[in-house]
Amino acid sequence: MVARNTRSDAYLLDQLETDKRFHALTDEQKRAVIEVRRKKELVQRELNVIDQELVRIDQDLAQFEGRHPGAAAAACSDNNTANRNSDAKTLDDVQGRQKFNVDPKKGIESLVASGLLNDSPDDIAVFLYKGERLNKTKIGEYLGENKEPNLTVLRKFVELFEFQKMDIVTALRAFLGKFRLPGEAQKIDRMMEEFAVVYCQANSSLYSKSDTCYVLAFSIIMLNTSLHNPSVKDKLTADQFVKMNNGINDGGDLPSQLLIDAYNSIKNTPFEIPEEDAMDFTITFYNPDKRGYLVKEGGKHKSWKKRYFVLTDNCLYYFVKESDSEPKGIVPLENLKVFESKDRKFTFEIRPDEKYGPIKAAKTDSGGKMVSGNHEHYRIQASCQEEMVSWIECIRKSISKDPFYAQMQARRNNARRNNVETM
Repeated sequence: MVARNTRSDAYLLDQLETDKRFHALTDEQKRAVIEVRRKKELVQRELNVIDQELVRIDQDLAQFEGRHPGAAAAACSDNNTANRNSDAKTLDDVQGRQKFNVDPKKGIESLVASGLLNDSPDDIAVFLYKGERLNKTKIGEYLGENKEPNLTVLRKFVELFEFQKMDIVTALRAFLGKFRLPGEAQKIDRMMEEFAVVYCQANSSLYSKSDTCYVLAFSIIMLNTSLHNPSVKDKLTADQFVKMNNGINDGGDLPSQLLIDAYNSIKNTPFEIPEEDAMDFTITFYNPDKRGYLVKEGGKHKSWKKRYFVLTDNCLYYFVKESDSEPKGIVPLENLKVFESKDRKFTFEIRPDEKYGPIKAAKTDSGGKMVSGNHEHYRIQASCQEEMVSWIECIRKSISKDPFYAQMQARRNNARRNNVETM
């Protein structure tokens, strides 16, 4: 009799026992058949994992190549219509979220058109609340708009929070952690007012009306600034914070301990306001003009090192390797010139236009801080003549001229000449 060592073996044995030919085999032959079937099943699972990995890799490559990331997914699933449709949905989802991070309205429209998001305030609110791979500044931008469906989505968004029996500081931390507050005062006012209404409804036994929560929420945000902004010299004390909130509960006072607890919470742990996404390179490099590995000469130390270059938005970025999330250096392509080097094969140079002054650039130091670059010029080597020419042409098209720098340089030269003449 053949032993059923695993759940998988038992399942295979149950299947095989329906085949009359299987019963004619010896126990040893049966075990061999089960082993072959088991290996086949494992290989099939591994192939499915590889297919999924190829799709993910194609999605990453598509971000740099500026194309719809569907080629690899389609090639991997030609023999399985269901998998192909699933891959296409995944790719549409990635592209829709990328569009949202550039233009929230267009991103949502793209996801709705692909059938990945229902065009209803409830579903859009859940989409923003989850925030998967979404830019928090763009979430705040969308929620702050004074028009429909944004206003309804904002209310539905706030209602997704479970504020019952939650102190107001904890509630604010949860709320403000989902997005970045926009800069416009009117937008902030609308968003905080919705927060106050929903929070008050969940804690009606403590607050007489939403205006109380609204005023207290703003007081807590001001307290956070007072205690943790180094430019504010006169820090609020606990007593001052209690006094400034006297009478806000429909003419009455809130419990002093509630206010003191709020003060201590903010004093010990400031709000973690989402940072600006200025360095969100998924957005910056969504559709580059050109990308690829080149070899660059160092600025201070004249050694040559392989770097991954991305050309986009009139800037040349370079990374230590392609998978890095932040660049090693940034060269704004303003008032520069690019040409083929005469003393090294397949090499081109980027130099400042003499009449515009020195080259502007930045790089990341060993501590991760952006500092001024050490390059008076850049020397970069391609792998062949054709690649070098292509990079030169693309960089040349990206170079912009700002006459302001020429004017400044002319004034400096005039000042130098005047100083010489008066000596």
